[in-house]
Amino acid sequence: MGIINSWKTQYKSYNQNIKLFIFATIFTQLGMGMFTIMYNFYVRELGYSEQTNGTIIAMTALASAIILVPAGLMSDKFGRKKVMVVGVAISTLAFFARSILDVQQLLVGTAFLTGLSTAFIQVSGVPWLAENSTPSQRVHLFSFHSAIMMVAQVVGNIAGGVFSDAFQYVFQLSGLASVRITLLIATVIYLVGILPILKMNEQQRKKPEIQKVESIGQKLRANKSQIKLIALFAFAQMIIGFGSGLVIPYLNLYFADRFLASNTVIGLILSLGQAATAVAMIIGPAIVNKVGEVRAVVYLQLSSLPFLLLTGFTENIYIAAIAFLFRQALMNAGNPIQASLVMGRVNDSMKGLANSVNQMVFSLGWALMGPVSTTIVMLHGAYWGYAYVFTITSVLYLIGSLYFLIVFSRKSFQQAEKPLAKIS
Repeated sequence: MGIINSWKTQYKSYNQNIKLFIFATIFTQLGMGMFTIMYNFYVRELGYSEQTNGTIIAMTALASAIILVPAGLMSDKFGRKKVMVVGVAISTLAFFARSILDVQQLLVGTAFLTGLSTAFIQVSGVPWLAENSTPSQRVHLFSFHSAIMMVAQVVGNIAGGVFSDAFQYVFQLSGLASVRITLLIATVIYLVGILPILKMNEQQRKKPEIQKVESIGQKLRANKSQIKLIALFAFAQMIIGFGSGLVIPYLNLYFADRFLASNTVIGLILSLGQAATAVAMIIGPAIVNKVGEVRAVVYLQLSSLPFLLLTGFTENIYIAAIAFLFRQALMNAGNPIQASLVMGRVNDSMKGLANSVNQMVFSLGWALMGPVSTTIVMLHGAYWGYAYVFTITSVLYLIGSLYFLIVFSRKSFQQAEKPLAKIS
C-alpha cells in the first residue's frame, strides 16, 4: 500500500500536460500493439510471400532511420505538440491505407509513410515529459510512462489476436476479413490518441537571437570528442540492431509457422514478453550496483543468448514460449542501463543528437536485415530457416556485447557512475 500511495502522490503532482500525454500514450500504444501484431498476417492473407513482409518491415525501419534526426530538429524548432499532432494524423492515414489496400507497391509505400510519421512522435515524447516536469519528478515519471507503454502494448497484442480469432471463428468471417477489421479497429483506437494531444498547452517558442553563423566543420571540431563518443555508442547499437532486425519483427510468424499457433496464443505470448520486459527493469539496477553499468549491460545481453538459441531450435511451443520470455527479459533489462550510460557521458548540448543517432542506426539494422531474414526462412523452411536466423542473431549479439565491453571498459570511459535514479 505504501508503494501504491507513493505512485498516487507522484501522479497527482504531475501537471495537466503530462496527464494528457499519458492518456495519448495509452491509446496510441494500444492501437499500435493491435496493428503491428496482426499486420504480418494481413500481408500473408493477401497471398504475398514472406519476402514481401520483410520488405514492408524494412521500408518502415528505413524511413525511421532517415527521418529521426531531422524530426528531432523539427521538434526543437516548431514545438513538441505540433510535431506530435502531425505525426499522429499522418500515421493514422497510413494505418488506414495499409488496412484496406492490397497492391504490393502501395503496401510498401504506406509502410514507408508509417516509418516517417511515427518517428515524429517517437522523438517528441521524452522531451515533452522532461520539459513539463521537475528534476525530482522525472525518475518516477519516466518509469511510469515506460510501464504505461508496456501495459498498453500488452493489452493491444492480446486484443489483436482475440479480435481476429473472434471475427473468424465466432462470426464466420474469412481470415482476410477478420484481420482487416481488426486493423481498422486498431487504427480508430490509435486516432483517439490525438485528442489528448490537441488539449495539451505548449508555450510559444522564443525565436533565437541572431548569432554568428558557425560552419558545420567548426561545430564538429568543437565537439570532436563528443562526436567520437556518440559514434562508438552508435556502432554498438547498430550491431545489436542488425541482430534484432533478423528476429524480432517476425516473432509472430515464427510461432505461427513452426507451431501453427492461433492469433490469440501468439498475442498472449508476445504480450507476456512485454510484461517480462517490465519485470526486467527490476533486475538491471541490482546488477549495476554489483558490477557497474558497462558489465551489467554485457552480462545481461550474454545471458540472453542461450535462451535465444533454445527458442530457435526447439520444436516444443511451451519451451519456445518460456525461452522467449527469458530472452526478452534479459536482453531488454540492459536497455535502460545503456541509455543511462549514454546520457551520463554525453554533454547536455549533444544528448538529443546522441538519442536520435542511436535510434537511427538501430532502425537501419531492421531495414537492412528484414529481407535477409525472410529470404533465409523461405529458402530453408519453418524449422531450419528460423534456426539459422536465430543463430546469426546470437552471433551478432555476441559480437555487439564483446565490442561494448572492450570499448567502454577502457579507462578513458571509466567516469564516476551516475546514480541509478536516472534509469527510466
